Amino acid sequence: MPRYYFDVTDEGGARRDDVGVECPDLAAARAEAVRVLPDIARHEMPKDGDRHLFTVIVRDGRGCPVYTATLGFAGLWLTEVPR
Repeated sequence: MPRYYFDVTDEGGARRDDVGVECPDLAAARAEAVRVLPDIARHEMPKDGDRHLFTVIVRDGRGCPVYTATLGFAGLWLTEVPR
């Protein structure tokens, strides 16, 4: 089964996946990227700011990018900012 690698980037930098995940095909690799993005955002959300982007780049076994997805967070105060 082919192995795909899921590199993650955000404003804090880039983390290269050197382990990867076995997926039967590209569609399964895409599904894995879509599945992990919310988990990454949940655990890596910065405490100081209301805007953040998380991107995953999926690479195949040769290291070639085959898919990318980005998840964004944006918050906006609708009242006076608490102190």
